[in-house]
Amino acid sequence: MSPVSIKEEVRRALAEDIGTGDVTTTLIPATTKITATIICRETAILCGTSWFNEVFHQLDADIAIDWAKADGDLVPANQIICTLYGLARPLLSGERTALNFLQTLSGTATIAHRYASAVKGLPVRILDTRKTLPGLRQAQKYAVRCGGGHNHRHGLYDGILIKENHILAAGSITAAIARARIANSNLPVEIEVENLNELQQALAAGADILLLDNFDTPSLREAVRISQQRAKLEASGGITLKNIRQVAETGVDYISVGALTKDIRAVDLSIRFTPEAF
Repeated sequence: MSPVSIKEEVRRALAEDIGTGDVTTTLIPATTKITATIICRETAILCGTSWFNEVFHQLDADIAIDWAKADGDLVPANQIICTLYGLARPLLSGERTALNFLQTLSGTATIAHRYASAVKGLPVRILDTRKTLPGLRQAQKYAVRCGGGHNHRHGLYDGILIKENHILAAGSITAAIARARIANSNLPVEIEVENLNELQQALAAGADILLLDNFDTPSLREAVRISQQRAKLEASGGITLKNIRQVAETGVDYISVGALTKDIRAVDLSIRFTPEAF
């Protein structure tokens, strides 16, 4: 992740929350200092420490932050993961924004870890998709990597993915792939196919990757047999933790899962201030 991107994402988040100023913290004397601890209430993969740090550094660069864990670490339930010390006003103003980043990205990393663990030992990669939270795509894709997953294309600019409507507009699978090669010869060409007949057409046209859309398990096995490694195969659609290992065992190269970034549940984190600090 680019430090510049993190700074900008944090700047926008703080502006959204604090606006013209935190009117509640004016109740606290400006010189009051406090110690705070962040506790992870459930087993999770930690992610988002750079965003968390940046929140407080933008509010007060003198705030001290001591991490007991790093991004990508497995954190047991009810463990202290971080301690902070500094002026009360900026710590209280930034706590919600900082926790929002940390719990969201840790949630993404944790679900990615569960999917990656479900296919452990098999030669398949779990991929994310573009189904990300607006404004947090690169952050969530970083979180997927922290959880043991891999990134698909980052956007519409770094990989060609020809879908049904693209094929209809181009006239055919063969025409779509040919035009993609001419327009962007340096990019890999992936095309979505919905049945084995379309798979044969895409292979003949020289696609690099075939997205097997909602293929059942027998069809996935047959696709692997037919392709004979002439193209990489990506299974997609209807993938859950219950069936992902079965899908992986068919021999596909990739499995893309929108739920890694779309259906996330924030990790349960809490912040506690020491009584004597007040």
